[in-house]
Amino acid sequence: MSLSNITLTASVRQNLLSLQGTAELLATTQTRLATGKKVNTALDNPTNFFTAAGLDARASDISNLLDSIGNGVQVLQAADTGITSLSKLVDTAKSIANQVLQQPGGYTSKANVQFTGASTAAGTAAASNLNAGALTGAVVTFTNAAGTAATITVGASYTAFNSTTKTATVNTLDQLNQALADAGVNVIASFDSTAPTKLTFTSSNEASGQTVTVGATATTPTAVNAIDISAAGSSGTFGAVTAAVKDTVSQAARASLVTQYNQIMTQITTTAQDASFNGINLLNGDSLKMVFNETGKSTVTIAGVTFNPAGLGLTNLTAGTDFVDNFMTNAVLSKLNTASITLRSQASAFGANLSIVQIRQSFNKNLINVLQTGSSALTLADANEEAANSQALSTRQSIATSALSLANQSQQGVLQLLR
Repeated sequence: MSLSNITLTASVRQNLLSLQGTAELLATTQTRLATGKKVNTALDNPTNFFTAAGLDARASDISNLLDSIGNGVQVLQAADTGITSLSKLVDTAKSIANQVLQQPGGYTSKANVQFTGASTAAGTAAASNLNAGALTGAVVTFTNAAGTAATITVGASYTAFNSTTKTATVNTLDQLNQALADAGVNVIASFDSTAPTKLTFTSSNEASGQTVTVGATATTPTAVNAIDISAAGSSGTFGAVTAAVKDTVSQAARASLVTQYNQIMTQITTTAQDASFNGINLLNGDSLKMVFNETGKSTVTIAGVTFNPAGLGLTNLTAGTDFVDNFMTNAVLSKLNTASITLRSQASAFGANLSIVQIRQSFNKNLINVLQTGSSALTLADANEEAANSQALSTRQSIATSALSLANQSQQGVLQLLR
């Protein structure tokens, strides 16, 4: 017999429907309690389901970017570590250069040359009045590797060295030496009262290894530690140049320090090459591009630098040429100081970039939390509410079962009559 042939009374059918509805609600509540979600499929709530899915997808995309951002942070930290080490190496090179400055003079005697005035003016020159006798109106030009340093004229009145025209007029020996000092010329003039027609120009202590040449006209030397001296017209003539004489012991010690310095340059090269992370080295010319959002529109590109010795403006030194006197040593120290400034400036730039990246990293983490919280608000079930619903539905189910039993009592009475 088919089920369609079974006849139920109206009250029984109503109670049965109520019991079936309660069972469905109880099953839904139990599913929510089991999964922790009130929206498990699009059928539960299409709007909330797809909105939450979009939020979760975006959170997942941003979460994937956090790994690359973390790698970027490590790249910047590796570069910062490299700069710290490079700064220490440059400081070590400075200490070597300062040791050179503490060494005995590299030369037992300095280069010098005598100038003999050609004027026929009356009088005899003196240290307090050079503009007399043979030195009257003498014009001498001093040229170094940087170009014309100074043209100094012996005259009746004093005009201090002019840095624009690079000229001066002097009357006394003190004024002459002051003009030479103001012009940055590494020679000192001396006057011998027993030879009042002559001036002697001698390399200063700082540039004791300086090469002095004499020319008919101003000629720019090619060597850094060199100077060319010339006289204008018939001002006078120069004698033979007496070259500087090296101190063998001192120069050997300075050559040893050159070797130590060059070892530091090698370490600067290798340190810069080793400051990489995951194949990216910001100290070896690489750049770092970082993406901060899932569309790829929010990015930052951090340009790298080349911090080998050449990139820092440094070079290996040559024994017998560099560190030979204080002038050459101070030239190296000047480059080292510039390198230190460059390193500090770049460290500051990388520090600012690191701060930006870390801020975005923190922002992305917080944004992921916001997205996941929003998704949860749309789909998660209230465990307390669902537990209360489960209890209420269980009670309702028991009552509906009892009601169904009562609805069947009338048919049971008929059954008793039949017995």
